[in-house]
Amino acid sequence: QVRLVESGGGSVQAGGSLRLSCVVSGDIGSSLCMGWFRQAPGKEREGVAAIYRRGGNTFYADSVKGRFTVSQDYAKNTAHLQMNILKPEDTAMYYCAAGSMCREPIGTYDYPYWGQGTQVTVSS
Repeated sequence: QVRLVESGGGSVQAGGSLRLSCVVSGDIGSSLCMGWFRQAPGKEREGVAAIYRRGGNTFYADSVKGRFTVSQDYAKNTAHLQMNILKPEDTAMYYCAAGSMCREPIGTYDYPYWGQGTQVTVSS
């Protein structure tokens, strides 16, 4: 059974930082890419960042470039999202996902495996 479990969410003030983690267990087959997505109330789920599981190229949404950094540890089956200079508009449920392809735009259609999400709330 495939499981993706996110952690590290919380409440911070604008300008603060959070580091999200995602641990993968089970056989995700040929999934080569780890992605991070977010969904705010009333909005569609949007891709935030992605990275190949074995490292290499990274991909970011324009809204987070220069503030967020995605990383991975293949040996530990984990991925991380370091979020700095957080803004109130970053408030959302954040999800990690595993998929077969890393590309831009970072779309949900490329990711068959999903975690349950972790809430990030940024206050002004």
